[in-house]
Amino acid sequence: MGRPSRLGDEDRSDYASALDEVIASPEIRRLLELSGAPVDRLRVRGLAAVARTTAAADAEYRRYTALRLRARGGRRGDGAAPLSGPGDQERPGAGVLAVLGVLTPMLAAVAAATFLLLGYGLRLAGALPALADTLVGVGWFSLVVAAVTTLVSVVALYRTAAKQSAADAVAVPGPSAGVTADSPALAQAREVWLVALRDRGIRPFLLQELAEAAVSGAGEGRGSRFSSPAFAGPDYARPGFEGSTPPAPRQP
Repeated sequence: MGRPSRLGDEDRSDYASALDEVIASPEIRRLLELSGAPVDRLRVRGLAAVARTTAAADAEYRRYTALRLRARGGRRGDGAAPLSGPGDQERPGAGVLAVLGVLTPMLAAVAAATFLLLGYGLRLAGALPALADTLVGVGWFSLVVAAVTTLVSVVALYRTAAKQSAADAVAVPGPSAGVTADSPALAQAREVWLVALRDRGIRPFLLQELAEAAVSGAGEGRGSRFSSPAFAGPDYARPGFEGSTPPAPRQP
């Protein structure tokens, strides 16, 4: 048998409610009056012993959480999906290609604007016609490169988004047939767990605590296990100042 399941955070409110129900039962109330133990201290000890008490109903809790997991479609806690699609982040050149896909259109557009401005500026000035023609040609070529790389980047982005959507649709199935969040089977499994938790876990623990408190309170000078140990020891005495004698005044 493996280790007991750890109580999930979403089930702690159910545990606290079950603990309050057991404490409010006539049996526990009668024992509280006989032992003189405070109710709030008993509740605190019950909350602190959650690992011990829930272990007694571990089989029922496992079944309940398994059904709840099926009702949610098998998702225990979905993490953030990778931006580049499943497995693409493991490819060595995926990051370099993504950077180039963004930078290439920008750099080509800046180069095209610069070459065209310089080339047409020289043409208007009538200086260096050969250089002006070269700059204009390079500028138009850079503009074509910018347009093509922009189109390729948009198509690649669209394909990545489509692949990611398809992967999410396959990886995240719907709830299992017959088990939903409001199904009677799930509600029954939860109730079975709570009954086992109250009868086999919380109630025996509280009975043991109250029995030990009654035995501890019956001994003379020992005090209850629910009382504060501070200033409760038999050898404790209040500090006084009568033990020290002030020095006699000096004679002139």
